[in-house]
Amino acid sequence: MASSLLILLDDIAAVLDDVAVMSKMAAKKTAGVLGDDLALNAQQVSGVRTDRELPVVWSVAKGSFVNKLILVPLALLISVFASWLINPLLMLGGLFLCYEGVEKVIHSLHHKKARTAEEAQTELKEIETDLETFEKDKIKGAVRTDFILSAEIVVISLGTVAAASFGTKVMVLSVIAVLMTVGVYGFVAMIVKIDDLGLYLTEQASALKQKIGRGLLAFAPKLMKTLTVVGTLAMFLVGGGIINHAIPFFHHFTEDTVHQAELIPNVGSIIGAVTPTFINLLTGLIAGLLVVAVVSVIQKFWPKSEAGQ
Repeated sequence: MASSLLILLDDIAAVLDDVAVMSKMAAKKTAGVLGDDLALNAQQVSGVRTDRELPVVWSVAKGSFVNKLILVPLALLISVFASWLINPLLMLGGLFLCYEGVEKVIHSLHHKKARTAEEAQTELKEIETDLETFEKDKIKGAVRTDFILSAEIVVISLGTVAAASFGTKVMVLSVIAVLMTVGVYGFVAMIVKIDDLGLYLTEQASALKQKIGRGLLAFAPKLMKTLTVVGTLAMFLVGGGIINHAIPFFHHFTEDTVHQAELIPNVGSIIGAVTPTFINLLTGLIAGLLVVAVVSVIQKFWPKSEAGQ
């Protein structure tokens, strides 16, 4: 009995060790998407009232957990019964991300910035009159974007453990799903509260703390503006990356272009390193523009009476 128990414990330890190693490998491979996820979600939840920032982040985090509760079992089922569906589904998600990126750019170009204090006050009042709807729209947009990014994280993780047993796959994907969600939204919560920390430090007696606080207050708006740009670029990068990896022609074109770039004397290694990022960005932008054009044509010719039925 004792020997059987020791064998069982040894087997459990071996499985857990495999899970830990594979989870580490999957985390490394999804690090790039994780960075995009962080930038996108920090940008998505910005703009709400200070006292509502953490509740909004928490709502999005709960939505992210629900996304992964759907995606992990779905990915496992598809990998077993219809693995050919993974690429087309990822393609649809990538195209949607590119579409949302272009929509954000168009909105920012058409949206007139307030030039006076009165105009800014008017904009603020318009938001505050329907604050609940504004927050709901923010949360829905963030959860929707998270769904696509989470799908890519799950698929990349699944590819890492493709040769493992089904039980190991379940554990690795579950570990990645929980760690990624907690990590991303923990960082998002810290980012959106930087200004509050700065304000708190400026009210302390220590001159050093006050100086740090003023620095954080000056840094916070610049960080959020940067994340707005980075978050939008991340949509094109992730969406374009999905398209490039899903379509063999684009994938081979990227590899060939990188190879040619690396042959350039002196700067070849540098240009080769940034070439995939540039191609993904350009692919995402073009794909987004094409989807927006198709959607615009459909909206133009689709009878409103039929769309409302």
